[in-house]
Amino acid sequence: MSDAIRIIEASDRRRVAALIDRAPRRDAAIERRVARIVERVRRDGDRALLAYARQFDGWSGEVEISRAEMARGAATVGRAVRDAIRLAARNIRHVARRQVPKPWSTTPVAGLTIEQRVMPLDRVGCYVPGGRYPLPSSLLMTAIPASVAGVREIIAVCPRPDATVMLAALEAGVTRLLRIGGAHAVAALAFGTRLVPRVDKIVGPGNAYVASAKAMVSTVCAIDFFAGPSEILIVSEAGRPDWLAADLIAQAEHDPNARAILVTPRRALARATAVQVRRQLPAEGPARQALAKNGAIVVTATLDDAIAVSERMAPEHLVCDSATMAARLGRAGTVFVGRHSAQAAGDYITGSNHVLPTSGAARARGGLSAADFVRIATVQRLTAGGIARVGPAAIALAEAEGLQAHAASIRMRLPA
Repeated sequence: MSDAIRIIEASDRRRVAALIDRAPRRDAAIERRVARIVERVRRDGDRALLAYARQFDGWSGEVEISRAEMARGAATVGRAVRDAIRLAARNIRHVARRQVPKPWSTTPVAGLTIEQRVMPLDRVGCYVPGGRYPLPSSLLMTAIPASVAGVREIIAVCPRPDATVMLAALEAGVTRLLRIGGAHAVAALAFGTRLVPRVDKIVGPGNAYVASAKAMVSTVCAIDFFAGPSEILIVSEAGRPDWLAADLIAQAEHDPNARAILVTPRRALARATAVQVRRQLPAEGPARQALAKNGAIVVTATLDDAIAVSERMAPEHLVCDSATMAARLGRAGTVFVGRHSAQAAGDYITGSNHVLPTSGAARARGGLSAADFVRIATVQRLTAGGIARVGPAAIALAEAEGLQAHAASIRMRLPA
């Protein structure tokens, strides 16, 4: 057994529950600090925004990056990375085009027409983290679906955008790229300032401060979802131990609070994977911290039990052996099938979105898509014949609910 990752028996229900049953984490101290930042930006606008940008982002100079500056930065990106960004953008765009809802019109009964209209949001804000490493992939994953959906203005914010982020912004069709980040950037997008236009929706991953700010502004500005630390759960009977270990370590690399879990009914596979984790794990860094705190290999009695663990957790990323197994796994942000479907490829290049629900939210929704950037409205038309056909039933329901004025408004339209 390895000291780098725990092996847990599924029969130890307390330890399994502590590992997989986690609601979004709340930190009262962070929430208090974020609340002060959000309120100050709401009240004082750019004065507060720029003060926080200096304090937290090390900002100086211009907030907005011009198209010329983006082009100069993009020109410095090496060919391999430039080609990779363009391939990723092409694949994301290809998938996003299939995700836009379609308008339609239908007639449930003669004289009644229901139409669905699909309209893009007017302006969205894409948050791009700027922590230890630049994340051009996050910009591509948020801005391209918005562009495909037809959003007119795409405002990207990043506290320290490097040349790869600038190239991604150009490739994704970003309207404006701003050098701001953190809770203050989220507040500026939600409320609007002179420098930052108010948006209809804020999307994209971020740290605990960003996640808390998004939750706080969600009553006045739509958000994608509350994003917690990253997660991977692997259900396997026949995977390669070295590849399984590499997938666990890769996802744990994101964050010291990331969760990386293998669930298997094969004890020999559990032991072999634990050995591989010990061999492959870096001597220090977030992956080692995450696996020590939140990583585990859970040994179940049967494959059915392993699937039940996965369904209970509803992980952000789910990896499994086969299409047959995948058909039984319905709760996950995204599912990777087969040993060659490396989860890390989905973070960058497959075209499926990597902005995904965490902390069990995959029980109710999937990842970010082009559908998140449109408004759907219905249009209803009733003719005289239509109201005559459905009106009596509507009156009966209104009267059953005690809403006599509702009934009267319908009754007066019926033929005498």
